[in-house]
Amino acid sequence: MAVEGSWTLPPQSRVEATAFAECAFLLFLLLIFVGLKPFAIRDMSGLPLGQSGNGEGDVWRQVAYLGCFSAIAIAAYLKSGARIFHAVPPVLAILLGWCVVTSLWAAAPEVAMRRAGLETVIVLSALLSVQTVGPERAIAILRVLLGAILVVNFASILLVHQAVHLPDEPDKQLIGNWRGLYYHKNITGAVCSITALLFFFRALDSKRLLHWLVFAGAGFFAVMAHSKTSLGLLPIALLAGVVFRVTRPKSLERWILLVAGCAIAALAVLMAVVDFHTVGRFLSDPTELTGRVAIWRAELGFIGDHPLFGSGFGSFADTGSLSPLYNYVADKWVQGEAHGHNAYLQLCVTIGGIGFLFALFALLVLPLLAFHRIGVRDRIVFFAPLFAIFVFVVLHNFVESDFLEGDGPAWVAFLVMLGCLHAAPVPARKSLRLNPAQWNAP
Repeated sequence: MAVEGSWTLPPQSRVEATAFAECAFLLFLLLIFVGLKPFAIRDMSGLPLGQSGNGEGDVWRQVAYLGCFSAIAIAAYLKSGARIFHAVPPVLAILLGWCVVTSLWAAAPEVAMRRAGLETVIVLSALLSVQTVGPERAIAILRVLLGAILVVNFASILLVHQAVHLPDEPDKQLIGNWRGLYYHKNITGAVCSITALLFFFRALDSKRLLHWLVFAGAGFFAVMAHSKTSLGLLPIALLAGVVFRVTRPKSLERWILLVAGCAIAALAVLMAVVDFHTVGRFLSDPTELTGRVAIWRAELGFIGDHPLFGSGFGSFADTGSLSPLYNYVADKWVQGEAHGHNAYLQLCVTIGGIGFLFALFALLVLPLLAFHRIGVRDRIVFFAPLFAIFVFVVLHNFVESDFLEGDGPAWVAFLVMLGCLHAAPVPARKSLRLNPAQWNAP
């Protein structure tokens, strides 16, 4: 069998390879969105029991991801041959390579290298899965799984004691917030918001009451989780997806919306300048935004001292006194933070300005250009919820850290979206009416 240009496989074998890939993809998503320790009991430090905070890895977790990746890679190769190498956008591949390179000068290179390797496995697993099962099927599997998780989360509030943040939480503001099977309400809020986005647009197409109920249930659970960031971004992402769905590409409507968006951003900047002293007092208070300001100030200080190469991939969290921010903060609680509460600053801290530019192009600029090129009506409808997820995650990263954050659910949902953008073919000028069913064709 040739491994170049055309890869021929008997029809029955192709069906079996696709079914095998779907099972492997589902198992991968279960690892991401459920994990090996659902409903983990939180200790007094706020971490799930078993996380030491010193960079030690979970062997079973690594074995599980490697096993899933092996199954996905085998299925992808059986179906697509050497074309599996086309599953990863070149700039994203360069970004992953740079992450590996920067781990060499991290304070704990063995920990950083292990995390870079796991990150590569997760990215490849998501992208290869989408390429193998097809964009529509991948989104359908993700949507069904998230719907099932929502049902489990609702049931857990009645049946599982620790599905709600308990009174022994060190952060008293968390007490009583719903978290379901996740160990923190912010993760729950992000997952519920992504669930709501997928089911909202599915309900628009199907007109089925069940889909509307799941959408409403996901929104209600996010409200009970009190995840303010996700709740604030959900309507913005919904609106962005609706606008993408109803407006024509390169049309006057989109230009008007773009100008309106820029005007709103300019107005926000103007208000900040006019009330500069108030903003300055806000940023000078480390306790604002539940302590995020203190972390951001420390990150900016580190970036100012190390602008190009950063501290090394995976060196930010769970490294104790080896953390790059250890000498930039005074409060011990900040030193124990699991991430930087701003992915853009955290990328600059860990992989430096060079890596940040790679990430900017791979995760923002090129996906935006891909969305811009989508012009066929069927594809606009399909990609509307994915554009909403894109907007949600991009904005979410201003106050949380999702990008390149291991096996974070929001990050993997973003990767599935990238895989759909990359796997869906660009139709030729003479065949613009491409049926979405053809996306699964080799």
